[in-house]
Amino acid sequence: MTSRADLLRLRRLAHAIDGDREATPADVARRMLAVQAQDFAAGSWALGVRTGGATRADVLADLDAGRIVRSWPMRGTLHFVPPEDLRWMLGVTTGRMIAGLAARHKQLELDTPDFARARDLVTDALAGGGRIGRAELTELWEAHGIATAGQRGYHLIYYLAQTGLICWGPTLRTQQALVLLDEWAPAARQLDPDEAWGEFLLRYLRGHGPATVKDFVWWTKGTVAGAKTARAVLGDRITALEVDGVEYLLTAELADRAAGLAESRREREAVQLLPAFDEYLLGYQRRDLVLDDEYFQRIVPGGNGVFQPIVVARGRIVGTWRRGKSDAVDIEPFAPLSAAQQQAADRAAAAYRRYAG
Repeated sequence: MTSRADLLRLRRLAHAIDGDREATPADVARRMLAVQAQDFAAGSWALGVRTGGATRADVLADLDAGRIVRSWPMRGTLHFVPPEDLRWMLGVTTGRMIAGLAARHKQLELDTPDFARARDLVTDALAGGGRIGRAELTELWEAHGIATAGQRGYHLIYYLAQTGLICWGPTLRTQQALVLLDEWAPAARQLDPDEAWGEFLLRYLRGHGPATVKDFVWWTKGTVAGAKTARAVLGDRITALEVDGVEYLLTAELADRAAGLAESRREREAVQLLPAFDEYLLGYQRRDLVLDDEYFQRIVPGGNGVFQPIVVARGRIVGTWRRGKSDAVDIEPFAPLSAAQQQAADRAAAAYRRYAG
């Protein structure tokens, strides 16, 4: 019988927040497949915390080199993704996402000619290695008679990213510049539809497992039929376990690795300081495994959708934290930490300060 504690240990290993870390931020992106990045700073730390000591400068260097890109591969949410994987991901998700926006496009009076004109202007402006910031792009469209107010500009950018024309690439000021995807990330994997579903599930489980089919369908905004296809494609590359009568899927590789790796004392006492919107919490439909309902308001004050950075111990969320003044890291646990946990939290805070420089 697998316990909840066993399940959460497997998840921490899959997430690379316990056990072996990845060497670079780009390696983290490949492991996780997609890392939430609607908050650029938080997403950057999500990549950094899963490495063996990468700094924020290392994350930005991987973005500037095109080893990581940022786009909307699913759920209408910005994610950091490996450039070679973005196109096949969009091939799975774009049709449903665009169809779901038809009513909103009608409200904004955006139709096919608007998208076509916007596409032509972007292509001309960026061809040959060009890059442009969001403000500069909206100015370009406005100058050519395309209105961008009232979220029209956002939806134009989103549509062109969803359809594979552009992505967020190199850093620009405190964010990123838009570039042509085919120029910035010319290498792309070619997968047929069934292979793409299988790859989606495999990569999700590699960086998030164990997880349920419902978790996967929620994460991808996909379909149960797609998940069934994925399981059939993967065969014995994935396995299953049961916790409290619920089936969870995981890669056979993770199951074997965990079976041969005894939990160390340092792992038992480890405390992680994860960013806001981290995949460890938001990468699943069901979140009560890691967070008690009574503390949800502490993570999302006022229920406004803005998630706070989280403190994790033994796989459970035990508090929040924030970057304070004078290089301080202020930790606010839900209940007092043990002496060993406090020491581990201090080490995690020091790791964050090294990352942030």
